[in-house]
Amino acid sequence: MARADQRAKGGLYLRGLLLDGRRKSMQPMAGRLGVDHQQLQQFMTSSTWPVDTVRARLARRAVAVVRPQVWVVDDTGFPKDGVSSPGVARQYSGTLGKVGNCQIGVSVHAASNTASCPLSWRLFLPGSWDRPEAAGRRARCRIPESEHHRPKWQLALDMVDELATVGLRPAVLIADTGYGGAVRAQ
Repeated sequence: MARADQRAKGGLYLRGLLLDGRRKSMQPMAGRLGVDHQQLQQFMTSSTWPVDTVRARLARRAVAVVRPQVWVVDDTGFPKDGVSSPGVARQYSGTLGKVGNCQIGVSVHAASNTASCPLSWRLFLPGSWDRPEAAGRRARCRIPESEHHRPKWQLALDMVDELATVGLRPAVLIADTGYGGAVRAQ
């Protein structure tokens, strides 16, 4: 991050994520940090920084530390009480063990016998977020017009392809049957 204020707010945000506390949204984290939640909010929503460059650097570091035997593709549900967060919908979550109101994140992790670390991740945008009645929600969440629903398996393949462009390739790639049952037409 080029600017000192971005680095400072980024450090605050990371500290907030690492502190104890169940809720990791802006206001509870800001309360634990003793700062105004707008600082964290502005860092996440308005600050421009090179996401792809940051992800690539983090992935290279993770591979060097973890020394993975496999890469693991998985998804995780984040239960949500409201409907204001991007991608929230009633959908199946393995975290919940049932259909519930949640966000779903798809990730590729480097894993060994002793460690695991995400190399890349994407927010799953359910098909309901592409419908005309979701236009207001999309606008409030600042979801670009270019972003639309893509199946979880497609998000996983995109991440593996992106990691390959920065020179990272798995020895073995594993996923559960939800990903293995997908067939991509050539």
